[in-house]
Parts: sequence; C-alpha cells; structure tokens
Amino acid sequence: MGEPRGPLRVVRIKTTHRGRDGEERHYESPLLRRAWREGPKVRHHTVASLKDLPPDQVDSLEAVLNHGARAQAPGGAAQAGVSLGAGLAHGDVAAAWEMASQLGLPAMLGGPSRQRDLIMGLVIARVCHPASKIAQASWFADTTMGADLGLGVVGKDEAYRAMDWLAERKAAVEGALAARFLKDPAVNPAQLVFYDLTSTWVEGTECALAACGPSRDKKKGKKQIEFALVCAPGGIPVAVRVFSGNTADPVSFKDAITAVKDDFHMDTAIMVAGCGMVTGTRIDDLRKRDGLGWVGALDRPQIAALAAEDGPLQMSLFDQTDLFAFTADKHPGETLIACLNPFNAQAAKTRRDDLIKATLADIAAIPLKDRRQRPKTDDELERAAGAVINKRKVGKFLTAEVKDGVITAARDEAAIAAAARIDGVYTIRTSLTDQQMAPADVVRVYKQLSHVEDDFKMLKSVDMQVRPVRHWLKGRVETHLLIALLAAVVSWHLRRAWAPLTFEDEEPPTPTTPSRPARRSTRADNKASTRRRPDGITLRPFAELLNHLSKLTRHTITITTPTGPLTLTQVATPTPAQAEAFKLIGAKIPDKIAHTTG
Repeated sequence: MGEPRGPLRVVRIKTTHRGRDGEERHYESPLLRRAWREGPKVRHHTVASLKDLPPDQVDSLEAVLNHGARAQAPGGAAQAGVSLGAGLAHGDVAAAWEMASQLGLPAMLGGPSRQRDLIMGLVIARVCHPASKIAQASWFADTTMGADLGLGVVGKDEAYRAMDWLAERKAAVEGALAARFLKDPAVNPAQLVFYDLTSTWVEGTECALAACGPSRDKKKGKKQIEFALVCAPGGIPVAVRVFSGNTADPVSFKDAITAVKDDFHMDTAIMVAGCGMVTGTRIDDLRKRDGLGWVGALDRPQIAALAAEDGPLQMSLFDQTDLFAFTADKHPGETLIACLNPFNAQAAKTRRDDLIKATLADIAAIPLKDRRQRPKTDDELERAAGAVINKRKVGKFLTAEVKDGVITAARDEAAIAAAARIDGVYTIRTSLTDQQMAPADVVRVYKQLSHVEDDFKMLKSVDMQVRPVRHWLKGRVETHLLIALLAAVVSWHLRRAWAPLTFEDEEPPTPTTPSRPARRSTRADNKASTRRRPDGITLRPFAELLNHLSKLTRHTITITTPTGPLTLTQVATPTPAQAEAFKLIGAKIPDKIAHTTG
C-alpha cells in the first residue's frame, strides 16, 4: 500500500443496526484518517479512533482539520481538548527538496550522512533563504526541513566541516552534472558547452584568491575573485571554476578546455565563449584536442581591421541583409559571420554623442585660474583637459589644443564617422562549416550565452547572494560557489516549471533574424499587466512565489484524550497557487520531507 500520506481528516463512519425487536439503531464512529489516491483506487489509513473523546472535542478537532478553523476560539479560549502548535515553513523547502530529489542531487553528493543532509540543507537554504551560512543554520529551526532532517543546532565549525567534506566530492558532483546535462545526446545533441567569467568582491584581507583587477561589480578599492560557469544549453549550470581576481579571460578559458576533455571526458564538444576568450592562442589549444570546436566573437578592433578599405568585411553587404558569412586570411580555418543590429547601432551613436557633448561641456568649464587667481599655465590646462577626456574615454573622437591659456576642443568628425561605420556590427568566429551548422544557427548558439549571464545575475543578486565572499581558504571559496551552483540548478528547473505562475515568458517569439534582439510575447505582456491568470490565481515574481509557498505551514496538533495526549502533524490547507506549484513539478504536497536513501 505504500507509506500513508495525505492530509489528516476527521471521518465519521455511520452504521445502522436493526435489533430483534425490529427497531433501528444508528451508530457513529469518529476516526482520524488519512486518504490518498493510488491510480484508480483511494486508500485509507486510520491513525486513531476518537470514540472515547467527548463529542465537543471531536467537533473541535473536525473544525480545525476539515474546515480550517483556528485552534483558538474567539476571545482567546482554547477549543476543548485541542491545541495547535506554532507553524513551521513547509511549502518552499518541500518544493525545492522535491525538485532536488528529482534531479538526483542527494545521490550525487554521496550516501546518507549527517554531512550530506547539512549540505543539502545549505543548498535548499540558498534557494529559499539566501543569507550567510550561520544565518541559514539558524533558519533551519523555522522550517520542516530542519525538523525532518534532524539538522538541529548547526554551529559555524560544523558548517565549515561540511563544506570541507563537500570539497572532496566536488569533481564527482560536477562530473555527475556533466554526464546528465552535457554528455547525454538526448539532452544536448549538439554537445554544446557554454562558458563565461565574472567577478565579485571579497571582504577581509586574508583570502588567498583576492587580487586587484577590473571589477565587473563596479566596486572600486575592493579586492576580488573571479569565477566562471560551465553551462549546458539553456544555461543549466554544470561546473564552477574559481580564479584569482586579476585573471585574464583567455587564461580562464584554458581551464574550461581542460575540464571538458580531462574532467568530463567528452569526446566531442563545441565550446561557446564570449568576446575576448576565444583568442588565437586558445584556438591553438583547442586544435590540439581532438573533437573540440568553438564559437566565439571578435573584438571591436578586429572588426574594424576586417572592415577597413579593401578588407574582407564588406559593409555594403548589409544593404541587402543583416547577416552573412565570409572568410579572412587573418583567421585561417574559421568561418566568420557578420551581423548588424540596427537597434544597437542607434544606441551606440546616441551614447557616443552624449559622452562627447558632456566632455566638451566639462572642458569648457575648466577654470583658467587657480584659487589664488593666478592664471594656469598651458601645461596645467592640458593636464586638466586630459583628465576630463580620459574620464569618459572619448579622446579618439576629439581634437584638443591648449595655447596661450586657451583650451580649444572640438569633435573629430573623421574619427567619429570611422567608428560609426561599424556601430551595431558584431562578428562571430567559429570552426564549424556551413555543412555542420548554418550561419544563422551559429548566431543563435552564440546568443545563448545570455543564459549564462542570467545565471550570474541570479547568483550575485538577491536570489542567491553569493557576494561578497567572506571565506579565506581557496577550497572554501570553491565550495561556497559550488553550493550556490547546486542551488542554481534547482532554481533553474523550478523557474521553468513555475513559468505559468510567474511573469516568465513561456513562448517568446522567434526573431525574424537571429541578429535582432529578442522580444517578449503578447501573452507575457498580458501577464505582466493583469498580474492574474484566467482562473484567478495571482501571478508573482519567482522570489515572491517562494515566499508565498513558505506560508504553507505545518503544525503540531495536540489532542487531550482519556489515555493521554495524542500528538499529530498537519499541513495547512494550500491556496490555489500553492497547490498549483506542486502540481507543476509533478508532486503532491508531502506531510514530511523524507530522507533520500540513494
């Protein structure tokens, strides 16, 4: 019959008996039962008989369990014989645990153990309650996950020991994720591997990886680390790599090549990485590894060189199309695909004009005298003008001259026209031939890197809060990000399953050409404006949906009986949105979060 499940209910079994005297006698047996469906059959499990309770206590219990009444009557008097304990958050952790179990994450971590339960707790906490690990360990007590997994009180030292335990299994966990999402032809038929790098700042002064470098978080004066994600199509995170904060993009990409061939043992793969990673040196590394192809992008100076007079990138071709393939002697063995996005072209022109205008205004406002009313020398004025120009990095678009205490600055129209010529143009480079993949499909593949950028936003924003990093040891920094990666895997699948309950665009329209930006569908715009489904369910952002699920609580109910107190647990009646959330992930609302034995 399986483990009893389903909500507790008071059931009154009524029977009729006719005595010898012909008189009918009616009997009622109140029972505490669970009921659930197994295929076409409805199963019942009797928890206890309530026949020895006074009728008013049975009525009170029925009001609480069957009809959602409060255990405290109006005025504060307790309902007869029934007390309701404080609720524990259940819906959010139960849904995240169910998704993690469907993905097989507990088994990837190893056999059942206290350390595995604690790591799984930290993973679920990163999805539902992003905070420091110490704050998360305190949060366990407010959830059914903490109670059902027996996490209890978790101190800092125990949390760090669990992280060290996970560090020893990092390669195995990432290998299992790669086997499921990268290597499986049914999941990833083209064997695409997406890679990108970001950075985040570090608090403290003792982190072994902290270094000064270009901050993507715009945190001036803060040392940082860099970390990269290896992802499957759609942005499913598979592995994380951590580097010193001053590591160059191409250097980090070399590690990805090693991971794909030596760690994940992929016979063939197409590496997809952003501009500046697939350099000539890295292409040489790729060619030394059998079965590896690439899709990358040229930087702006490379595009300008190809578009120069008599260059292979003929800009006039954009008069007929906004996407075409060509080859160039400077890039042997590669197909180059030039794309034009007119929206980006207009945005680039507007931004450049605004920066030039603001810079010229600032130059005009440079005082010609110092505070002592002494006229500034030409050298002083030249340095001041240079500082203004360098602030917005528009020196190549201006002509500036200082003579006899006068600054003369103007637009360099020739330089501006040369830059405008390639505005909105980007060029994809790939080892794939037209026979292997059509140019338009190569562009679509490259643009899937935006999913990795979405993962970075999720990890670094309020969704996961991996920044700032406060760990000192290299292994714990890696484990901190691995826990976040596992949480991102769970969150990735929850977001797609719950798209009908959020503002996610379920059917984004396909652009007429892959070089154009994507647009939201009319249905998604309607969801955002009405904030309600046709069936009346309120739509919410993903984080708010998780918060709404946390309101689905589980309570301890104590019933006073002649033989002593009877203690039971009961999950509150779900709202339509809460019930729909579990239905969308193919699960029933569990009464208890069960240990996974695998």
